[in-house]
Amino acid sequence: MTFKQLEALYWVVQLGGFSQAAQKLHTSTSAVSKRVHELEASFDLELFDRSQRTARLTEKGEEMFVLAKKLLEHRDAAIDQIGKSEVIERRVRIGVTEFTAMTWLHRLVDAIQRYYPKVTIEPDVDTSGNLKEKLLTDELDLVLVPDVFAEAHLPSHVVGEFSSVWMCKPGFVEPGKTFRLHELASRRLLLQGSRSGAGMAHNSWMKSLGVQPSNVIIVNNLVAMIGLTASGLGIGCMPEKCLAPMVTNGSLMVVPCTPAPPVMKYVAMYKGDQRSTLISSIVMLSQECCDFSRMFEISSPGPSADPVG
Repeated sequence: MTFKQLEALYWVVQLGGFSQAAQKLHTSTSAVSKRVHELEASFDLELFDRSQRTARLTEKGEEMFVLAKKLLEHRDAAIDQIGKSEVIERRVRIGVTEFTAMTWLHRLVDAIQRYYPKVTIEPDVDTSGNLKEKLLTDELDLVLVPDVFAEAHLPSHVVGEFSSVWMCKPGFVEPGKTFRLHELASRRLLLQGSRSGAGMAHNSWMKSLGVQPSNVIIVNNLVAMIGLTASGLGIGCMPEKCLAPMVTNGSLMVVPCTPAPPVMKYVAMYKGDQRSTLISSIVMLSQECCDFSRMFEISSPGPSADPVG
């Protein structure tokens, strides 16, 4: 019984077919089929019900699949534990929000590849709600999202934070006036939707204060929200520091409001049974690289500290 045979069985089941597994393993369908046949011959049993059109496991096949998954996980854990960082070869799927992608994701990828040159990083940019679901279904290994999910089986570590303010096109509201939140809620507001972590947090915050906006446009894309706010469509609740240059050049105006929106913490989350030395190191690198103050910045050198030293 070899790891190649176990990988063939695992990916046939996970992806639903021999050709899909072959593509995943960068080999031919016949090679995947041969590995499965070898595994069957080793135990003199059938792993797949070949009377079915789809790759459906037999009862013994189900048992072998569970065993294969455990053995492959142990192999990866052993590599993480005893392997040197420069020789670890793994694929790490990291889920990030649009805001992270626009500000500091490039620094994180640079830092990871400097410490782990043979690790392949696969970023997935999506809303916080979708990223959490992908983490739960093992489509992602790690997500970097606003701290709005309370899940005991999803450990989280704070990596950074940012502040939001209300902004609009200059002249959209009276300049120099400080609004009460309920006054602002009577104007047209641009807010992120319920799949967004920031949207969830801001909506919950306003609800806790008994404020119900009467005229809301939901915008699930941060770039679109910036553009629509600058064009004068409404008042948007947006990150403060990274948009300071647009305030300076007169494209946007800060709308003073009391109380101010809550500070938003960002966390790294992973499944409790999936933690590894590599994932722990990436969490620490995230804490070093996290900086929401600048958008669309040209890549710069990452942290100088060794995250695992």
